[in-house]
Amino acid sequence: MGMENTRVEISEPLLLEPQKVTVGESEASKEMPIPPWKDQITIRGLVVSMFLGTLFCIITHKLNLTVGIIPSLNVAAGLLGFFFVKSWTGFLSKLGFSIAPFTRQENTVIQTCVVACYGLAFSGGFGSYMLAMDERTYKLIGVDYPGNRAEDIKNPALSWMIGFMFVVSFLGLFSLVPLRKVMVMDYKLTYPSGTATAMLINSFHTTKGAELAGKQVHCLGKYLSISLCWGCFKWFFSGIGDSCGFDNFPSLGLEAFKNTFYFDFSPTYVGCGLICPHIVNCSVLLGAIISWGFLWPFIAKHAGDWYPAGLGNNDFKGLYGYKVFIAISLILGDGLYNLIKIIAVTVKEMCHKGPKKNLPVISEFQDDEGSKLVLEQRKKDEIFLQDRIPSWLAASGYIVLAAISTATIPVIFPPLKWYLVLSSYIIAPALAFCNSYGTGLTDWSLASTYGKIGLFFFASLVGTKGGVIAGLAACGVMMSIVSTAADLMQDFKTGYLTLSSAKSMFLSQLIGTAMGCVIAPLTFWMFWSAFDIGSPDGPYKAPYAVIFREMAILGVEGFSELPKHCLAICCGFFVAALVINLLRDVTPKKVSQFIPVPMAMAIPFYIGAYFAIDMFVGTVILYIWERINKKDADDFAGAVASGLICGDGIWTIPSAIFSIFRIDPPICMYFGPSLSS
Repeated sequence: MGMENTRVEISEPLLLEPQKVTVGESEASKEMPIPPWKDQITIRGLVVSMFLGTLFCIITHKLNLTVGIIPSLNVAAGLLGFFFVKSWTGFLSKLGFSIAPFTRQENTVIQTCVVACYGLAFSGGFGSYMLAMDERTYKLIGVDYPGNRAEDIKNPALSWMIGFMFVVSFLGLFSLVPLRKVMVMDYKLTYPSGTATAMLINSFHTTKGAELAGKQVHCLGKYLSISLCWGCFKWFFSGIGDSCGFDNFPSLGLEAFKNTFYFDFSPTYVGCGLICPHIVNCSVLLGAIISWGFLWPFIAKHAGDWYPAGLGNNDFKGLYGYKVFIAISLILGDGLYNLIKIIAVTVKEMCHKGPKKNLPVISEFQDDEGSKLVLEQRKKDEIFLQDRIPSWLAASGYIVLAAISTATIPVIFPPLKWYLVLSSYIIAPALAFCNSYGTGLTDWSLASTYGKIGLFFFASLVGTKGGVIAGLAACGVMMSIVSTAADLMQDFKTGYLTLSSAKSMFLSQLIGTAMGCVIAPLTFWMFWSAFDIGSPDGPYKAPYAVIFREMAILGVEGFSELPKHCLAICCGFFVAALVINLLRDVTPKKVSQFIPVPMAMAIPFYIGAYFAIDMFVGTVILYIWERINKKDADDFAGAVASGLICGDGIWTIPSAIFSIFRIDPPICMYFGPSLSS
């Protein structure tokens, strides 16, 4: 989850149950021979990967700069990869060209490459730690705010961003390669997103699944078109400024609108609601009701007592300070609890000598199909192990990259000395293992939590002279390693289930990461050039930029400057996050499924309630759909959600181009109270 950044973290198996796939795999494996690993990586696959990687980077940036919730797009990557290559091969076949068959292995490689590419739009910190260094965030917090120094500024620039991406993004890939057999085969970790993606790809490449695959692709295309057209239609009414159009539609009344309770007709957030589990969507709405419905109006009544009256909306000595620090306390409480829990589970299982009965495993039948399943299992194991990646290569690659990074990062960020970078690379593989293990169990990546730990530690270690920049840069180093390591293991799981070579998976991950090092900064630069990023009143508030800079200042300065009672309230919410997580773990499943997720609750505390309304609409649609036709919802909800998110993401490109060339929408539609007679 990092929910906030949690590509993560918030997906469920969307299409089929594990048990339903295994027989299909046996059938499919007879249909087409498995190509050698070099043939699994194709030119057409890389072209499609680059296109989809660019699209998904744009979507990720948009989500990062608005609400910070990043749903897992692995399934969408597999679906769109199938759609584009199948369309291309079908077109060329009609023209009479001889085309190499499109295999599940090539489909898997495309999905892996895309995930590696867009993953850097998240772990690169373009909406969090990297943006927290810029001058806008510095001014937003306040030039006279204690600990907020003018020297601790580094504005975005393509040159250093691309360089930084290249020196930090590859280490995570080499850190856990020797453990791939342990994680995927010995422990049989489920990696839900990776498993769901494998099921989808397997269904595409079987005779049985061909009809369903065609319907899913058609469904995705239809809702992508609807979402794209709706984005275009909305643009005409959005006027100049930030108070016009459907994005500011007081659908629940003007009084509720003042407290950010309104439906803003966003296909992206409705799509997120369709992908995210019901409990996540309900937790987001609950957090919005607690904060904007009760807590902020209550604190606002004490203006002049708890904090000076008449302060600006973005002054940390006022209500804004409560919003930021209470959100931070909830996020840290949730992250700390899950971190300790995953480390404890990992240590326990490492020390456990017997078979790993407690770990979630994919069900294996012992019926008439039993012998087929055993053979299929052996075949998966054999293919997964036959193209070995030597441990010496992984170890030497990590050491060489760490040496280059240790020498380079202090040049980009002088306050982060070389010995601090080196120390982070010494402990990073252990943290990467914990994060990959936790992702395998829960599908929640805690990359941002590990990043925040590094942020606090190094900011306090360096101190007042450069601690803010050092902490933020260290956060980036830590996030990159633990995030890419978890992504790699998730993709190894997909490759294992689709009979893909480990070598082709690893190489495609390297290629995708290299693409992401260039594409992620370039697509961010499009947003940076076209929109007023970080403006509290604009559509791209970049909420985590402020939160991450405040955390760095807090690591250096301590808690002395918080508004009255703010620390006490923060402690209360921090403890509440721990208690809620504990209750989720100790209560029976029938009770725990209704207990909210604190990380999800924290997000609207700072941003507002509007996106919670959109996501709740998505979850209501899915709930009703599941009650009317469960199989239909299981088969097509992921395709509908992907179409809504991708269509809205595609519209971002022309809208950014219009903004760059100062082409404004022709109409401003706004709402006010009716005039009394």
